[in-house]
Amino acid sequence: MDKTLGYLRETLSNYTDDGSGGIQIYQKLKNGNFKSEGEFVKSLSQEEINFLNKILHAELQYAEEVQDDKRVYELNEVYELLF
Repeated sequence: MDKTLGYLRETLSNYTDDGSGGIQIYQKLKNGNFKSEGEFVKSLSQEEINFLNKILHAELQYAEEVQDDKRVYELNEVYELLF
């Protein structure tokens, strides 16, 4: 699995129990054989893109606050592809 997708999968694992739809994206990512973040993003529905847009914005802010530059970089790779 692509390193960026690994970071995304780890992030999504925090959103699998709240009924917000994160479990669907997490399962898609876990079960899919995506070679790149671009391939993964192309497989998403508009609803899934909206969900990721919302959570990634918050996750990026948090990563910046704790100065986790690697996480910021990796999650930003996906965030930029959502647009």
